[in-house]
Amino acid sequence: MAQQPKNVGILAMDVYFPPTCIQQEVLEAHDGASKGKYTIGLGQDCMAFCTDVEDVISMSLTVVSSLLEKFGVDPKQIGRLEVGSETVLDKSKSIKTFLMPIFEKCGNTDIEGVDSTNACYGGTAALFNCVNWVESSSWDGRYGLVVCTDSAVYAEGPARPTGGAAAIAMLIGPNAPISFESKLRASHMAHVYDFYKPDLASEYPVVDGKLSQTCYLMALDSCYKSLCDKYEKLEGKQFSISDVDYFVFHSPYNKLVQKSFARLLFNDFLRSASSIDESAKEKLAPFSSLTSDESYQSRDLEKASQQVAKPFYDSKVQPSTLVPKQVGNMYTASIYAAFASLIHDKHSTLAGQRVMLFSYGSGLSSSMFSIRLNETQLPFNLSNIASVMNISEKLKSRQEFPPEKFVETMKVMEHRYGGKDFVTSKDCSVLAPGTYYLTEVDSKYRRFYSKKATENGTLANGH
Repeated sequence: MAQQPKNVGILAMDVYFPPTCIQQEVLEAHDGASKGKYTIGLGQDCMAFCTDVEDVISMSLTVVSSLLEKFGVDPKQIGRLEVGSETVLDKSKSIKTFLMPIFEKCGNTDIEGVDSTNACYGGTAALFNCVNWVESSSWDGRYGLVVCTDSAVYAEGPARPTGGAAAIAMLIGPNAPISFESKLRASHMAHVYDFYKPDLASEYPVVDGKLSQTCYLMALDSCYKSLCDKYEKLEGKQFSISDVDYFVFHSPYNKLVQKSFARLLFNDFLRSASSIDESAKEKLAPFSSLTSDESYQSRDLEKASQQVAKPFYDSKVQPSTLVPKQVGNMYTASIYAAFASLIHDKHSTLAGQRVMLFSYGSGLSSSMFSIRLNETQLPFNLSNIASVMNISEKLKSRQEFPPEKFVETMKVMEHRYGGKDFVTSKDCSVLAPGTYYLTEVDSKYRRFYSKKATENGTLANGH
């Protein structure tokens, strides 16, 4: 290989979420929840879900073929493909293998990588693996491809509105418009039972909601502290939220994102960082003597810090919240859908900016990492990524389900989970042309997919 590749990162992105969704307000009324519980309490607007013709594999096939086609990437140019997911359809066969027919067709079977799994963190592990590969002596000059795909579903009850579904594909290589500041990365890993899926017969998790929220904030504190220390060693000066243009958080629901950003501000206050002015100091001073454990439980601190953080939140965080609020929790895809929202909203003004991302997966693994946005050439530039993702159009063209139909769909999916020997409805009327869909699962549990014909009538064979 020639010299070390520069500005390694994300060259291109595409996002896919099911066109079937339910408004949170409608679900709230149907569930008999108090008004505003899902919309204000959770901060969510709408939730996407898979019907019987879609799953994490079909969504992955759709988003990968779409990215390759729309950015004009030859499948032969992919040398590593990694998938992050926590939606288990097979305990042995990776989702990555289901994507191989796209590459086998043109004779490319020399592709490294398999799936990464740990709750919502698998996509970040897959992304780091691909970035590290391009930066390493193993790199063969081809692109890496990362896929994050999940369908988040919950049993009937208070957790159900925190579901969602999506798949994201990211092309990795040098001279990227979205490049990694590899030295600015910090992780926090621990052993906790805050959210897990021990019952292999069910798709539903075991969740300790209160513990999970505390774990998320503890992991955030720990990553931020390590990252600040690393920055200070490297740059010889203090780091604070003022050194970052935008923050992107893993978003199980928007209310947690609001709390998390406020938490960073409280960290800056405790470190006497320059981002905290006199009036903020006054508001936060009463909480300076709390132990960390007390600070996670203090409602008053939460309120005060969110109040202080509000103007910063509106400029630095809010632009990344559109898709998570509209689609719901997408597990591994959630943080990258939030990042896609930022590109969608601000692509024309992002060059030269620093974005800090925080990725969290229960159980527990988390990382905070920094990226820089650069001016680059077509097809791999920010405005082209925004136009290919076409987020506004995808959100607009969805079909809203009434709650009865949603509940009925969830029952079908629950009944079919882990099942065999069935044919789906094959109803792809609401799917966009070019979307893959599940047609059947045979008596040996083998899954078969087809691709909806594109406008000019061409059809890819199912496999």
